[in-house]
Amino acid sequence: MRISGTPSLRAAAATGALILLTACGGGAGGDGDKGGAQGKQALRSASPAPDPTRIPDVGDALQAKIPADARQVVAVYGKGVNSADATVVLYSKQGKNWQRTRSWAGHNGKRGWTTEHHEGDKRSPVGVYTLSDAGGVLADPGARLPYSQAAAFAAPHYWPKTHWNDFNYVIAIDYNRVKGTSPLDPTRPEGQSKGGSIWLHMDHGSGTSACVSLSKSGMEYLLKNLDPELHPVVVMGDKAHLAG
Repeated sequence: MRISGTPSLRAAAATGALILLTACGGGAGGDGDKGGAQGKQALRSASPAPDPTRIPDVGDALQAKIPADARQVVAVYGKGVNSADATVVLYSKQGKNWQRTRSWAGHNGKRGWTTEHHEGDKRSPVGVYTLSDAGGVLADPGARLPYSQAAAFAAPHYWPKTHWNDFNYVIAIDYNRVKGTSPLDPTRPEGQSKGGSIWLHMDHGSGTSACVSLSKSGMEYLLKNLDPELHPVVVMGDKAHLAG
């Protein structure tokens, strides 16, 4: 571009052209993009690293309920408070740190989760519970927990056929039950209205009455690896309640 006129006019015009180029994102735009990228990187770097001494995505309230001597945690991460979909993760404690060992897709109560479970609500109870006893229709696969085999575990055949194998393997969740007894023991110390017989059991592809379900291979793995000497517990709930 040719600029005519007096030297002072030519200088002013040149200055204006420089300001116009800068405002349109010339060289400054390039620096701005670089600064933005650096800013994003700084934000990422500033994000706190996960604390290996805590179970991931579990807030202080439930974290505090995990017994100090527990060295195995089955974490059940429900997708939502009204969802039946969940992810089941086994964590093992090495020293002071928790390490993710295995994970499986699973299901919980068909109506989701509740902090006030009662009989027949079709929701799984949020909380931290010990895992003490196991059993099932099938023979003991090498469980470390006390295992009771009995035909009485079999699901009734008026249920859909897809559910008939649900209780081939079960691990009792110690919610409103007597530890040290078969999962079939109907005793409910807190009363019948509080519900009970809440188990980890084999999955049929959809929500449960209140139990947590996962694959047969997952159940076999848990049965063979959950060790009473390591004081296993389950931490379970939808993501919002777990984080609360």
